[in-house]
Amino acid sequence: MTQNGILYLRRLTVLLTVTFTPITTMVHAGPASTEFYFPSTGVSVPKQALLLGIDDYLLPLRENVGTYLSTPTYRQEPVLSPTKEDPKAPDSVASHFYGGVVERNGKYQMWYYAVHLSELGDTYKPIVKNLVPGPVCYAESTDGIHWTKPNLGQLEIHGSKDNNAIALPDTQIEGVHVMLDESDPDPNRRYKMVYNPHNGKTWVIRTATSADGIHWKAADDFGIDQFLETAGVYKFNDLFVVNGQRITFSDGGHLSGRQGRAIISTDFDHWLPGDTGAFLLDEPANPEDRGHTKPYDQVHLGVGAQSFGNVVVGFYGLWHNAPGDEDSQKRWGWFGYGKISCDLGLVISNDGLHFREPDKGRAYISRLDTPATPMPGKNYPTVLTQSGNGILNVGDQTLIYFGRWLNAEYNQGYRGEVAMATLPRDRWGALGLYPAKARGEEPMTSGSVWSAPVTLPSAGCEVYLNADYADHLTVEISDAKFQLLKDYSGEQSGSSAQPSGLDCAVAFPQGDLSALGGQTVRFKINFTREGEANPRLFAVTLRTK
Repeated sequence: MTQNGILYLRRLTVLLTVTFTPITTMVHAGPASTEFYFPSTGVSVPKQALLLGIDDYLLPLRENVGTYLSTPTYRQEPVLSPTKEDPKAPDSVASHFYGGVVERNGKYQMWYYAVHLSELGDTYKPIVKNLVPGPVCYAESTDGIHWTKPNLGQLEIHGSKDNNAIALPDTQIEGVHVMLDESDPDPNRRYKMVYNPHNGKTWVIRTATSADGIHWKAADDFGIDQFLETAGVYKFNDLFVVNGQRITFSDGGHLSGRQGRAIISTDFDHWLPGDTGAFLLDEPANPEDRGHTKPYDQVHLGVGAQSFGNVVVGFYGLWHNAPGDEDSQKRWGWFGYGKISCDLGLVISNDGLHFREPDKGRAYISRLDTPATPMPGKNYPTVLTQSGNGILNVGDQTLIYFGRWLNAEYNQGYRGEVAMATLPRDRWGALGLYPAKARGEEPMTSGSVWSAPVTLPSAGCEVYLNADYADHLTVEISDAKFQLLKDYSGEQSGSSAQPSGLDCAVAFPQGDLSALGGQTVRFKINFTREGEANPRLFAVTLRTK
């Protein structure tokens, strides 16, 4: 091994050691620290920490309260569709959102992968001959809803460069994900892309970097040279993580279906061999019933997730596998043409590598609520596709961009389009009192939830509640061992004067929390129901002063 290789492995060993700091380790903030530190996960985050109602790890101990998942608001019309009126367009057939969206200084930028015909006038040939996956395409918007496709003049397609395609050193591309890394000291690397080229045998990954998101410099080599269909890229706790779909083996060396895996890098240039099981659905008990062509639910594209500092939230593809008869359907038999559909399930992670569902098996975004544009007279199923680089907070909203397409063949309704859903910011789901006692009809009138321990920045912090009926919630503070602090509990508890809102400020009779700077504490949120006032807690936000 070269000296550079040895240094790289040493650096990774140090980073992984920090990432998995034992729960018993108590690290206090330094004199000038602006970071929140979570001993139970080994994660530090500057300026702001987010405790979501759906997070049963950072809000673990609950009395008389349960989770109430939210329902997104859907825009039924696609926000971006293929340019079918122009046969020379790179997305004349499909504009697939295995993609990404960035909002920067009021401007929205989108990257997606296009599908076009290999020959003008092509109507029906075997799909591997007449449909071309790729290139990566670019769109812009001022409101995130209405998009334009600027003429970039970078890539010639059907004899013209008058299109919105991005020049990259690969002829077939199946997916693209872009993150904005403002912490990179090199402005030419602030935009980071991971995309799926074909290496002649299978779909792999290559990375690229950019200063503006339009002109890209691709890596000389593939990041990995083995199969991985990606669903997103993010940075968490100083590691770059790419999630995607692989078909490997289940326990005992038996076949598996599609499952969610993650690969990691410390510098975005070198990717470690191997992967971690980021999110896996149960395989059938009988090994003979396993495999990607067998009829059971599988994980399509893995997890598409976004980092929100100390927590990662995203979706996995809940792939309802229904392969057909290979004899009658021939080349489509293994896939399930006209049969397979896909929903999106909500997942959350506290280490950036392993995900869990707040409500196991539930379709958080259902294809039935947001179907793809139909073909008249046909009833093809919808496949939804996720990208973590399509989840972003802008102002008071959480925006969710995702793909949807009809499981139909070309000229039978097949098209890819970009869809959109919204939530009030960070309102993925709430904690609320149970509707009744376990064995009676009397409603629960009180309950509580404790946070995991968190070491506060040196100047303390401010506390905000994202809640309905926030004025029926109180906040107490304890040490790491659940011993309430007399100056911040009981009659000295914190409360909010705002009845509801995304940022309900909590005030303590004792004053600010500067006296707790550098200390490891827990927060206890108490619920009280009175008449129609039934509080719902979506998130607790901790911010430096």
